[in-house]
Amino acid sequence: VQLQASGGGLVQAGDSLRLSCAASGRTLSRHRLGWFRQAPGKEERVFVGGIGWTGGTTYYADSVKGRFTISRNNAKDTVYLQMNNLKPEDTGVYYCAADQRRIDPARDDYGYWGQGTQVTVSS
Repeated sequence: VQLQASGGGLVQAGDSLRLSCAASGRTLSRHRLGWFRQAPGKEERVFVGGIGWTGGTTYYADSVKGRFTISRNNAKDTVYLQMNNLKPEDTGVYYCAADQRRIDPARDDYGYWGQGTQVTVSS
């Protein structure tokens, strides 16, 4: 499966953005899905949010709970990350990821990764 992330941009603190991750080559149903952030100057991709294999449960990093919402549209093979009340510390490159394993979406050992979309939040 190929993943294409989009929707990033430069916003001010308190603004909102919606990231999209469109899949091609395979349907996203029966996949675990995740969003990860790579902060400036950091090599590690940090878990932001995810959806389990069945699509019924969502998971979030503590730093984004109550502000970010992850959702999926199986008909469009797309997963979204709605980000509200953005903060400067949310700045980074956001990557979507997917695979068919029934394991914790927070684990970063995904089989497929998108190319990343830049989110910059100014104070």
